[in-house]
Amino acid sequence: MRFGKILCLVLVVALVTGCGCFKKRSSDGDNIPVAQPGGPLADVNFGFDSYALNSSAKGTLEANAAWLRQNADKSVQVEGHCDERGTNEYNMVLGMNRARSAFDYLRSLGISADRMSTVSYGEELPLDPRHNEEAWDKNRRAHSNVK
Repeated sequence: MRFGKILCLVLVVALVTGCGCFKKRSSDGDNIPVAQPGGPLADVNFGFDSYALNSSAKGTLEANAAWLRQNADKSVQVEGHCDERGTNEYNMVLGMNRARSAFDYLRSLGISADRMSTVSYGEELPLDPRHNEEAWDKNRRAHSNVK
């Protein structure tokens, strides 16, 4: 009986601590799924470790809101994305905060919350799978996926 409890505890610890081990990364990024750019709405980019909207991001969201007003039959899922730095957990929260920043600004521009949803992909769907500043700048974004 005691052996079974110890074995169970060992398995639980192994699963909890090993969760991050299943994510493979190679130097050329060939094990990382890549997001697809494009669509009628432009991406909003963010600074490192930030979900604050700068004036450029607000301008982009204003143009996106104009498109959404002209296409009232469309809905949008705002995706939050991060670069690869930071833990998976941290990046999931940061990605959600980025998606919510874009969502909230679109809402303030008159886009109904009923037409929008948010999701965080953290670092899991990079636009650019390379491991450098240029790629990281592209990957810190909110992407609006039209439905």
